[in-house]
Amino acid sequence: MDIAKSNLVQATAGREKGKYFFVLGTEGEYLLLADGKCRKLEAPKRKKCRHVRFIAQSDCRVAEKIRSNEKITNSELRKAIAAFSDHGNPDQEG
Repeated sequence: MDIAKSNLVQATAGREKGKYFFVLGTEGEYLLLADGKCRKLEAPKRKKCRHVRFIAQSDCRVAEKIRSNEKITNSELRKAIAAFSDHGNPDQEG
């Protein structure tokens, strides 16, 4: 499955391994990722597609805003990831 803008992914390599991110955009084989805490909207992480794993195609309000290029905040990203996370990972909450 191709990873598209506004999908939720999990890093499988690098320092961010295991962390959840929203895809803010794509640049060829690279994805622009942000989680609102370690990687803010102002400076998204550029990561290759093969170094992430698709988790879900989110239908939450934040994902809709990302798809429609509306303004979102880092707080909204953190809350959406925390709501999705099964274990309530404290590193992902804000």
